Amino acid sequence: MDALVRLRGDAALAVYIDLKSPYAFIAIEPTRAMAASLGVAIDWRPFTLDIPSYLGSARLDAKGRVASSERTSQQWSHVRYSYRDARRYANLTGKTLRGTEKIWDSSLAGIAMQWAKQQGPEALDRFVDEAYARFWCRELDIEDLDVLESVLAETGTRVSGFRAYANGPGRVAIDESDRAAFDAGVFGVPTYLVGDETWFGREHLPRVAWLLRGGEGSAPDVANRSFTA
Repeated sequence: MDALVRLRGDAALAVYIDLKSPYAFIAIEPTRAMAASLGVAIDWRPFTLDIPSYLGSARLDAKGRVASSERTSQQWSHVRYSYRDARRYANLTGKTLRGTEKIWDSSLAGIAMQWAKQQGPEALDRFVDEAYARFWCRELDIEDLDVLESVLAETGTRVSGFRAYANGPGRVAIDESDRAAFDAGVFGVPTYLVGDETWFGREHLPRVAWLLRGGEGSAPDVANRSFTA
């Protein structure tokens, strides 16, 4: 756990997310609600998932049919269930969550997140909300620098210097951040770093909240999907 503690640093709560993850998408609002109820700031951090390494790769055509695939039947079952599960929760809050047409390289979106984060938590929140909503409606190309710059501008984030950042120090920073997180044990999103513990998945928010309160009282049941301040 020492590596994870070092990775968390001074943040009371660090949360790793990836724009192309449906599970991270549906975790944003409940994570914010939990943190707000405790008066805790969230250190949002981008993490570039390497989906083909464990779920294979595939591409759909314009009609949603499989155009090419390097997935096994077991991998397809996993992917289909994952989207179905995430979509159930998205529907509860009126969110649109459409399956993606390919395996995206989200590292450039991660760089855009880092850029917005440098301009304050409000700028980052605005960018994350807009980017997530558009991406899961299939209205955002997260591999296009022009598109991401446009979203940054539309959400009130300064864009002067973004291109140079994305092609230089931003790329170095995201690669180093991904490597440090992976080496410390982060493998998926959302991943929560709190105290000397790490938790994967929004279903652990009750436990995360309990830890942030100092572990007072009985630890929440792992099946409990709610939390109290």
